[in-house]
Amino acid sequence: MEGGGEQVESNGEKVEEVKEGVASIALLPCGSISGHFIQLPQSICYGLHGTELACERECSRGEDYRLIKLTIIDYNRGKEKAVIVECRGHDAARFHNIDHAHGWEEDIVAMAEEKHGKQKIFVSFECETLKAEKAAEEHIRKFMPKLAGLDAVVNIGQMKISGLDFEADDKQ
Repeated sequence: MEGGGEQVESNGEKVEEVKEGVASIALLPCGSISGHFIQLPQSICYGLHGTELACERECSRGEDYRLIKLTIIDYNRGKEKAVIVECRGHDAARFHNIDHAHGWEEDIVAMAEEKHGKQKIFVSFECETLKAEKAAEEHIRKFMPKLAGLDAVVNIGQMKISGLDFEADDKQ
């Protein structure tokens, strides 16, 4: 698994680096998410926190589809960046940018971007391992102790993030 320097073309623009790694995400009953992303092979860790955005218009896609404001946190620099993603699946989640999501009306996407900002960050996550009940609680106690006892399920899987550049902020 390569960790960076790759070129990806998205919406006709070049994005410098693709961060690839493993994410461990707790899906909380309230609709929020919390977890971490470990970039491989460098073992750089970023925090992940997501809150579900209220769909202010009729959404015919059902409960399986929802918008999440995903915040990626670099604890070493004390910085964070947010991106709007579509979350599909209930316990076994999949995240993708709304730019590439099927089914959201353009006015809803524009409303979310206007309200929460649009950055050129692209996220992809697919759950490969689902932990629930006792297995989830053991994982949470070991890796996310502040979330213990909240009845969350845990998703573990491959995540790719491109366009995330905390170092550029440091240079400004």
